[in-house]
Amino acid sequence: MPLTNDIQEEINMLIRFSQSSDHQGLKVHQDVAAAELVNATQRLFDKKLITQIDGGYLTPLGHEAADQAHALLNILNAPK
Repeated sequence: MPLTNDIQEEINMLIRFSQSSDHQGLKVHQDVAAAELVNATQRLFDKKLITQIDGGYLTPLGHEAADQAHALLNILNAPK
């Protein structure tokens, strides 16, 4: 299944969260951020991957998803 734009935007949002600290969250300001980012954040909240509609912190499921996203990016970006 190819990546849709929505999924790609959600992955891009997930990888913005810090892997090194559970105490660092994100806030997406609806009046400043691009509509795609705002919408991706809303979808992640709806999927229970983040704690707030405008960002917040990763949930346990969100941590797992973000870790998997980072792992995939590391594999794909590895030098040959």
